[in-house]
This record gives sequence, C-alpha cells and structure tokens, in this order.
Amino acid sequence: MAQVGQFALALSVVVAAYSIVASLLGIRLKSDKLIASGRNAAIGVFACVTMSIVSLTYLFLIDDFSINYIAEHSNRDLPVYFKISAVWGGQEGSLLFWGWLLTVYSALVIFQNWRKHTAMMPYVTAVLMSSGLFFTAMNLFVVNPFNQVVVLQPGGVNALFVPQDGAGLNPLLQYILMVIHPPILYLGFVGFAVPFAFAIAAMASRQLGDTWIRTTRRWTMVAWFFLGTGILLGGKWAYVELGWGGFWGWDPVENASLMPWLIATAYLHSVMVQEKKGMMKVWNMVLIILTYVMCIFGTFLTRSGLVSSVHAFAQSPIGGYFLAFIVVGLSGSLYLLLDRLNYLKSDNQMESLVSRESSFMFNNLILLASCFAVFWGTIFPVISEAAPEWMGGGVKVTVGPPFFNRVNVPIAIFLLFLTGVGPLLAWRKASTNSLKRNFLWPAGIALASGVGLFFLGVDHFYAWLSLVMCIFVSLTIGREFYKGARARSVGSGENFVEAVVNLTLRNTRRYGGYIVHFGFVLLFLGWSGQAFTTDTQSETGIGETITMRQYTLRMDKLAIEEMPNYTTSKATISLFENGEKVGVLYPERRFYTSSGQPTTEVAIWSTLKEDLYVVFAGSAPDGKKAVMQVYLNPLVAWVWIGGIILGLGTLIAMLPNKKSAPRTSPVNRVEERREVEQHTT
Repeated sequence: MAQVGQFALALSVVVAAYSIVASLLGIRLKSDKLIASGRNAAIGVFACVTMSIVSLTYLFLIDDFSINYIAEHSNRDLPVYFKISAVWGGQEGSLLFWGWLLTVYSALVIFQNWRKHTAMMPYVTAVLMSSGLFFTAMNLFVVNPFNQVVVLQPGGVNALFVPQDGAGLNPLLQYILMVIHPPILYLGFVGFAVPFAFAIAAMASRQLGDTWIRTTRRWTMVAWFFLGTGILLGGKWAYVELGWGGFWGWDPVENASLMPWLIATAYLHSVMVQEKKGMMKVWNMVLIILTYVMCIFGTFLTRSGLVSSVHAFAQSPIGGYFLAFIVVGLSGSLYLLLDRLNYLKSDNQMESLVSRESSFMFNNLILLASCFAVFWGTIFPVISEAAPEWMGGGVKVTVGPPFFNRVNVPIAIFLLFLTGVGPLLAWRKASTNSLKRNFLWPAGIALASGVGLFFLGVDHFYAWLSLVMCIFVSLTIGREFYKGARARSVGSGENFVEAVVNLTLRNTRRYGGYIVHFGFVLLFLGWSGQAFTTDTQSETGIGETITMRQYTLRMDKLAIEEMPNYTTSKATISLFENGEKVGVLYPERRFYTSSGQPTTEVAIWSTLKEDLYVVFAGSAPDGKKAVMQVYLNPLVAWVWIGGIILGLGTLIAMLPNKKSAPRTSPVNRVEERREVEQHTT
C-alpha cells in the first residue's frame, strides 16, 4: 500500500503541473480543448492525492511501522481514532492532508463554477493547481510520509528495519478534540485559496466588477467560519490539556491562525462597501491577497522550526521553500494588482466620516493594526536573534503575553465598540437627528450600567470598559431586531417571534451578521472574566481540604492506574459549595510509556458564573501528598457559548434569502412602509 500511496503522490505532481500548463496555454491559444483538459487534470489531482492519503491512513490502521512517519507518530496501543488523527499529527502527514483539502476545494469550485465564469475559471484552475503543485512537491521530494525506516549498518550500508512498536502520538495531541481541531483549522487556512484564486483570475482576465466577490462570498465565509472555529477549539484544547489555567497564551502557533483571521474579518466587512457603493476595490484586492499570504506564512511559521511552541512542528528543511513560495506569490500578486489599477477605480467617494462606509474603514484599519501588532510580537524574537551584534542583535528577546495584552486589549475593545456603532449609522451620511435617536438611549443605559458595575466592585479598567461595551452593543443589536420585527409584525399580522424569524430569513446576511456580532459580545464577556482569576496551590494528602471562596475540595483518594497506553496518577476529590457536596473531580497526571512523556489532565467544575479548575501538578517530596493547583476562572463558559452563537450566525449569513413576502392587509401597508423606511435609515 505504501507503493500505491507513493505512486499516487508522484502522479499528482505531474498532473498538477500539466493542469497549470494546459490551462494557461488554453487561454493564450484560445483552445477550449486545452482548457477542458486542464480542468480535467485538476480533478485528476484530487483523485491522486485522495488515493495517497487513503493509503497513508490504511497504513496507520494496520500498524505498518516499516514506514518511518508511522513509527514516529503511532503505536499499537493507540486508540483507532487517535491513529486516524495521527495521519495529520506530524510534519509529513499534515502537509499531505493540507494538500488533499486543497484538491477537495479545487474540485468543488470547478464543478460549481465552470459553466458560470468561463473567462475566469481557467485562471482559477491554474492558481489553485499552482498551490497544489507546491504542496504535493514538498511531500514528494522534501518530507515524504512514505519513506521507510532504515538503520545504518557497519560499513555505511543502509538496511530496512521494522520496529516492534512505534514511538506513539504526541501525548498533548491525545485529546478527543484534537481529532477534529486540525482538520477544521486546515479547512479555514486552505479555504482562503478559493477567493485568492478568483481575485487573481479577475485581475488576469480584467473581469474586475463584483462578479468575483459575489461568487466567492460564501466560500470566504466558509473558510472564515472554519478558521474561527478552529481557533476556538484550539483554545478549548489549551484550556483542558495544557493545565496552565487559561485558554489563550499568545503562543506563536495561536498567533499564526489569528493573523489571517483578522485580515479576513476586515475583508468580509469591506466587500460590503464595494457591493453597495462600488468603493474600496483596490483595498479588497490587497486584503484577500494578504489573507492567503498570511495563511501560508502561518504554515511556514509553525513548520520551519523558526519559533518555539508546545505544538509547533520540529525544525525541518521545508522552511526555505515556504519562504520562497511566499515571496514569489506575494510579488506576483502585487505586480498584477499594480498593473490593473486603472480597472479598479472606485465608482463613488466617501462623503462623510459619520457614515457606515467610514465605520467599515475604521474597522478595517483597527483589525489590520491588531494583526500587525500580533505579527511584530511573534517575529520580533527571531529578528532580535538574527540581527547583527552592531545593531544590538544576537540575543533572542522574548515577547510574552504582557506585550500582546497591552496592545491588543484596547484595540479589541474599540473593535467591539465599532460593532455597536456600525448598524446605527446610515450609508453616505448620518444626520444629527438620527445619531441622537439611535445612540442616546443605548449609550445612556450602558453608561448607567457601568456606574453600577463600578459600585459592585468591577475596578479593573479594561474589564469594566469591556463589560460596558458588551451592554452597549447588545442593546444596539437588540434594537435592530426589535425595529425590524415590529415593522414586519405591524404589516403582516405575525406575532413578534414569527416576525423575528422571518425577518432574519428575509435578509440572512444582515441579521446573520448581527448574530455573529452578538456572539462576539459573549466572547468579550468571557474574556473580561479573566481579569478576576484567582488561584492557589497546596500539597494535599488523603482527608485534607483546600478552600477557595465558597468552594471546599476534599482529597478522598490517590491511586495509580495502569492503562493500555499510559500510567496515570489519579486523585479523587469531593467538591463542596457552601458546605453542600456538588460533585466529584478526577484530576490526573499521566505518563505515556511509548514516548516517555508526562501530561496533565485537568478537572473542571463549570457553571455559567465561573469555572473551578483543578490541576494535578505533581507529587510532594514525601510521595504521600499531591501538589494541587486550583484556579477560579470567572465567566469562562460564555467564551464557548459565544463561539456557538458566532458559528450559528455565520451559518445563517450563508443561507440564501427567503424570497416569499408576507401578505399584508391594505389597512396596514402604509404603516408598514413607514416602519420599514424608519428602520432602514
């Protein structure tokens, strides 16, 4: 089976190269046969890479340790679902998985759009296959997952060798969410290749209207949805598996996924201005190019060994190739953009700073400022170490969470403010009366609530400001739904709940966007609670207790258990709240025999108000007590709830609008029209 996978991988490189040449020659020679041949070759690449990854998965399932990649990332006692996730658990397999997802996207895009956009599609095929060729070539020539295990014998002769068992999957990856987290994250990273390919195709074919944006809107939202979901799942993994008490640590790998997501968020907002007003065409091109480039850069960052991280890949020779790919791709894209500037002139100009267009522009600038801050903080340690001594370099300067928090927390709160302001502003120019009518009572209630929060003891400035902004934005979103539903119910006779549902389905993009914004409100609510985290550490023996505010933890049992894949030291802890027993917690300290690595399995008691987070940090010197680290983390549950709401809103925004209009009686039509006109202004 290894030979089948290897042959399919080699064939995919040849077919991808042919697809590029056939597509471009077909355009130049105006040959429909060549263009169709290039299209069919792209489908063939999908088939080849699919065969390759199926072969690798099969080899994992049958424990074929003659394959070096499998021997390094699996073992016989590993559960089946972890053997499947081990396919993308290392450098070689994850790169193959990335390339396979790219061929999946390519095949779907070709099937969906080939007859719709005949001028652009050959270019789209060529761009997608260029990325596909790079990844498959990396797998074939640099990090091949089908290489066999060899040992060096006396005399310098290499001989094949089959280990009795493998080294096992990285223990930190043996968590159930890691079965789905990398695929979801990769679906986001890879998905941005589609709008990037259409952007390049639009410039190359001079089809620079709104067609490419309308065609790729849902594709972009799909990629944005998957990338955001992947980031949140990564936060959940870090929270549960790493035992550091939090869900975000500004780790370079976390930052690598955050940067393209921030730029893509800016792009999704600014394309609305282009569709509505014919403005920001160049800006949108720049944003989608940067989004895809940052996806590749994030991949380079985590695979080159350039940065240190608990979940980055080891140093490998692919870093230089990725850097060259980024330079060539970015240079070619920007050259094409500069050459097509005359075709990208705006149809209108911004008329006022107090308008929805300007709010989108400010939103974009702030998102890019945040992205640059994350980028600079991530690569500065590398720059400081690589710089010559006469420039003060040669020493690696670490940039930790304090820098990122100091810069990005105020930026994030300002962005939250803009999500509340944007819906209240009219296109072109907002009048003074409309500003007073729309802003006065949401701002007044938010400020009054802020005074109440201060007297209740919320004295951390940024946390207080974040909570005030959460209230303000919630009111503006609720106001938009109320006004629209009221206008609809007046004319249609629907009850309020029906009106809200039908209003949302009639304009899914707008109201789905409001639901996304409310999801962010809940995320900020959860993040604000981190300002009030408390913790304690104690050496605890059988029968002893730890007290933290209203909670008491009693150590009932300490035991060592032998499992097929690891040995665990497990504590059994009874949890009491205000003297009443509410649950039992089982924090663990595991030791994986195949890899010789320990991990911590935390125990969490979660409520909407707070999480009690218990870490088995180790054993006391006398061996009779356990070292327990206990955190009380307020409002964490709202982070995960907010993520669910955000995903729901994104899915709604991708739905087509419901076309059927409600029936209205003649008596109510005039009143309905007035309500709708007031709502839209």
